[in-house]
Amino acid sequence: MEEVVIASSSVDGGIGCWDLQTGAEHLRYKSCASPSHGLTSVGHRFLASSQLRDRASSASIMYWSWFKPNVEVKCFPDEHIKALVANSEGTYLVGGGLSGHIYLWEVATGRLLQKWRGHYRAVTCLVFTEDDSILVSGSEDGSVRVWALYMIFDDYHKQAASQLYEHSFSEHTLPVTDIAVGYGGGGAIIVSASEDRTCKVWSLFKGTLLRNIVFPSIIDAVALDPGEHIFYAGGRDGKIYVAALNADASSSKSDLLHIIGSLSSHSKAVTSLTYSKSANLLLAGSEDGMIRVWDPKTHNIVRMLKHSKGPVNNICIVARPLNPNPRVTLQASKKQGSSLPPPLHRYADQIDRPESMNSMISLQPPCNHLIDASYRSSLVLDDQIKELQQRGSAAAAQMEVERLKLDSIQYTQVLQKWKKMYDNLHEFCVNELLKGDDN
Repeated sequence: MEEVVIASSSVDGGIGCWDLQTGAEHLRYKSCASPSHGLTSVGHRFLASSQLRDRASSASIMYWSWFKPNVEVKCFPDEHIKALVANSEGTYLVGGGLSGHIYLWEVATGRLLQKWRGHYRAVTCLVFTEDDSILVSGSEDGSVRVWALYMIFDDYHKQAASQLYEHSFSEHTLPVTDIAVGYGGGGAIIVSASEDRTCKVWSLFKGTLLRNIVFPSIIDAVALDPGEHIFYAGGRDGKIYVAALNADASSSKSDLLHIIGSLSSHSKAVTSLTYSKSANLLLAGSEDGMIRVWDPKTHNIVRMLKHSKGPVNNICIVARPLNPNPRVTLQASKKQGSSLPPPLHRYADQIDRPESMNSMISLQPPCNHLIDASYRSSLVLDDQIKELQQRGSAAAAQMEVERLKLDSIQYTQVLQKWKKMYDNLHEFCVNELLKGDDN
């Protein structure tokens, strides 16, 4: 694996790919005009991007393999997708629509596993927590919502709960522009930015507002320092503000205490930010089509990467596989065809079966080490169900219910272990933070 920078723009400038250490451009992936937060790497295996050229054009999501410049797979979802994100294993792909709906697909099969009303207006950003157990969404309606995946998949708890989300933060008065999530899974902090010129810091564990910082400019991008002592906020005035997370908030001038510095070498608005933990570098995309690589310690620009004439609205730092022999790879791909997954389904079930069966889904484990006896039994049931369905047997429905019961037991056990671990960790971190504030 090698660490690379990928970036896209809202104009059709393709997807740029550069070596993080040298700045050398590897490849330019063609035919991409993505909205903000619409570019993602799926399990380090391939690139995916939503497309939003104009609302009159058809909605689409496209796939590119790492070593071929042209689009390999085109997907046509039910509506235009803005935000797009994959979990770390590349098992699921989640998209946020202009209508406020959130879509969750299984990557390997393309099946639309879940669709739910997430917000009242368009979904602008989607972020997974580090452990992939929680999804955080932001919207043009000004709200930030927290979704536990176990709740999304659990029909019994969904029916019993008064709402699907874990938390709904509605303190922003204008559209949410970006969200950054810290370490700690369910005990992490969230930093949200908005067109109301504020960044707000939230506790995932308690569901409360920890900090509210007002900036001199609208903030379109945020990035957390790995130590989580500070965060960076990219403004439309061309500055990158440095804000402290642990400043004294008791003063009436607390905003001035939180904003402790700025980086300013951008001629136009800062449109995207990301932080490289391995190289300890801050990358900033701008409306002028440039990507500036900053050394956070010296506040100097290390290098500049040119993307396109339009705004760089997406930057990701990802690990991609090495390509030792490009010619062999290209010849093999021509013979074998695309090795990427099939297109995403437009509807919840594209197989002709009764409507009552549409809500029944198979849950896949997020990673291989979670496979246990119950899951292996579920796989056996899968094969039997497919065989019965091909014969047109009604017994397939009953067997699918049994399979879902096995899946539910497995995920409930895993969830209980995760929740206990994160509760203990969060309690410790909050106590340490409060001690720091008292001192």
